Amino acid sequence: MIGRLTAVYQRGMRQLGRLSMYRLVLLALGVLTLVALALSFFGLVLPSPAELLATAAVLVAVAAAVDVVAHRVLRLVWRPESTLITAAILVFVVRPGLDVATLAGAAIAAAAASLSKYLIVWRGRHILNPAAFGATVATLSTLGGSAWWVGTPALFAPLLLVSVLVLWRTEKLRVVALFYGVAVVVAAGRTIAQLYAAGAAMPLETLLQAVLVQSPYLFLGAFMLSEPLTLPPRRWQQYLVAVAVGALAGWPIPLGVITLGQERALLIGNLIAFAFAARGAVRLTLRRRTALTPTVQELAFTAKRPVRFAPGQYLELDVPHRHADARGTRREFSISSAPEDLPEIRIAFRESRTGTVSSYKRALAAARPGDVLAVTGVWGDFTLPRSARTPVLMVAAGIGVTPFVSQLRHLRLAGETRDVVLVYAASSSDELAYRAELEATRVRTVVYTRDEPADLPAHWTWAGGERLTAEGLHRAVPDLSRRHAYVSGPPALIADLAPALGRAHGLTTDAFAGY
Repeated sequence: MIGRLTAVYQRGMRQLGRLSMYRLVLLALGVLTLVALALSFFGLVLPSPAELLATAAVLVAVAAAVDVVAHRVLRLVWRPESTLITAAILVFVVRPGLDVATLAGAAIAAAAASLSKYLIVWRGRHILNPAAFGATVATLSTLGGSAWWVGTPALFAPLLLVSVLVLWRTEKLRVVALFYGVAVVVAAGRTIAQLYAAGAAMPLETLLQAVLVQSPYLFLGAFMLSEPLTLPPRRWQQYLVAVAVGALAGWPIPLGVITLGQERALLIGNLIAFAFAARGAVRLTLRRRTALTPTVQELAFTAKRPVRFAPGQYLELDVPHRHADARGTRREFSISSAPEDLPEIRIAFRESRTGTVSSYKRALAAARPGDVLAVTGVWGDFTLPRSARTPVLMVAAGIGVTPFVSQLRHLRLAGETRDVVLVYAASSSDELAYRAELEATRVRTVVYTRDEPADLPAHWTWAGGERLTAEGLHRAVPDLSRRHAYVSGPPALIADLAPALGRAHGLTTDAFAGY
């Protein structure tokens, strides 16, 4: 069962990975806006067509104006994607209308949201969700405020569909599901308590519709809570934030003219996340570029300030460039160096020799020693078990070996001993990146390449030219059922190996869809 679910999940990731998460979010919001506009002609949502269009126009115009000015003053590259995403979120949050006061409130929300990206930051990292901050400022201004009209039965089905796609791509399904569950349960409890105190009653189906379908929780979770730049790096930390925001959103605490519900709940969650991730964002100076294989390049950076990461985690590297394509200007890279190597941090990427090359990869290939790039944060739970007694299987495909290089290098430098088997698949023997580094770890390694690598050490075994399959994996590692399996590679490979991986004692995956 676990194997089948893993296969379906990874095949979906392969398709969704064709777009950057930011572009997918923008497309999802665009589709949702068009659906809402169509429904508005039939009176199935709160705003009329004119109110929706006017409010959206004000939000986009003001957000764009503030962003353009800020980027010129700060000499940054303007990212229209970010502007449009913020404006599109606010479309479903702020009160729509045609009167001057309501549109002024929308303008205040857009301006405050955009300004927060430059004023409420720490070392390049957003502290507060821009849309939540903008809606709060608009509410306090008394000219406008949040209405959360997205919580309506007519929009629930399309909202659920695009939310699942976005959360699938951003790998935040579990985090937002926890938030949604907490918010719904707390909201239901609050409603029941209020009804009991008033001596009233409500049919169960009406209560469920109110907290499930007519609430803003799904939108809040999928498009605001899940924002990577305002989430902490580890999953347990994200779960903690999800519970806190869900509880406050479900039972808003009144504070005079406002409550601690909805967007204020998210802002509190952002502050909790910031306490965990304040040291995540950092600037890196490129020191050298090394060819590891005919197609794999390693970039070595020096961090400008102390940075913490666990072996197996990844960073998001921002490479601003003009005329960015649909995949945007940010990508995630597993860190291949160990914490002991700091302040040096290394990553690796594969150069494209055929087909269409993304604008990001061209910009990264053009980076030269001395260039300064920004890391927006360090994330991930692709880390080894806490207990050193747990046997481990590492399965790497191509450049997917990088997190294992970090983990095994850390074990060697720290003098730790673990029962580890590495299965390494590459297109050919000369594409075995980090071979010398891996040989030095003395870890038993099974190599899957078309041709036999020369001068294999005693603890390395060539699989005889076979392609890595589920059956082959089980033959190569007969004690798979007692090992915690870690797999890093393309989603398609993980899906193909799912039948064997389902037999492992535990499974952690690190899929990547290209860049």
